This record gives sequence, structure tokens and C-alpha cells, in this order.
Amino acid sequence: MGLPQRNKYTYEEFLEITKDEKYAEFINGEIFLHATPTLIHQHIVGRLYAKFLEYFEKKQNDCLPFIAPFDIIFENENETNKVQPDIFVLCGEKPMDKNSIKGVPTLVVEVLSPSNSSYDYIKKMDLYSRFGVKEYWIVSPSNKTVEIFSLTDEGVYGEPVIYFVNHIKSSLFVDLSIELDLLFK
Repeated sequence: MGLPQRNKYTYEEFLEITKDEKYAEFINGEIFLHATPTLIHQHIVGRLYAKFLEYFEKKQNDCLPFIAPFDIIFENENETNKVQPDIFVLCGEKPMDKNSIKGVPTLVVEVLSPSNSSYDYIKKMDLYSRFGVKEYWIVSPSNKTVEIFSLTDEGVYGEPVIYFVNHIKSSLFVDLSIELDLLFK
């Protein structure tokens, strides 16, 4: 779908322009349309989601994992943004309807695609840190790595912990450990 040539849109314009689009996101007044994910992308997302689901069901806490496509609305008095992370974990009660939540997930996972890696590292990382997502995972299928960024007390992400062998370990959920090789089989 071709977009009208403009630099910034309102959230209402975004909703009208993308009403028939399944994979549309809106950050800082910009509209981003995404292609259907690849097989390897979906394979990794599915395996990670299954591990998260197993972990959080055993914990019986107030955290639940969700999988894309499901909208997260990040908003404050100055802006409204809508994204569809590959996986996110919600802890506690958040306003939710059948298609979206309004609020900040505790953990977000994005699996890189060749066409969107800078988008996940720049646009989404900025959005997630500004709104207070405590842990952000970036999974690279081509490098077979997982980078985990944790929010510092200053409200920015510190240097990532990069996993390329053994088990991925969350900094928030201390006993969450996932075998890295399992993701890239």
C-alpha cells in the first residue's frame, strides 16, 4: 500500500490510512508497514513464546506472555504510538480490549528481519526506553544471537548482554533460562 507523501501523521490519520493493514505500526508520527514474517522468524517466535508460556504458567504470578500480531498502545499527554512486538510479557493489570492493550509491557522481544533491523534498534528501542519497558530482547536469526537490554535507573538501556552460546538468561526473571540452540534449530 502506498502512503501519501508526508513526514508526520496524527494517530487518527494513521488509523484511517491503515484500517485494512495487518502489520502496521505508528511511532512518533510515522507510519511503518511490514511484510509478512519469514518462516525462520515465525519458528523462533513460536519457540520463544512456548518457553515463556511454560515458564509463566509454572510461576503462577500476574505475568503473561503474548505473541504478535497484538497491538500495544503507548500513550501519554503528548503522543500516541502503536506497535506489534513479536512477543511481550505483561505483568499486572493493564487496560485491554480484544485487539490491544494500553500500557507498558515488562519485557519485549523483537526478532530481526533483514529489512527491519535498524527499525528495531533505533525507533523501537527509543520508544521502549522512553515508556519504561524494563527488558528488551533483540534476536538475530542471521547471527544466531540474542541481545538483552535492561533499563537503567536513568531510563535508558545499558550495554546489552549478548548470548551466542549456552542459555539465555533474563535479568528480570532470574530463573528464566532458555537454551539458545533451541531457537535456531
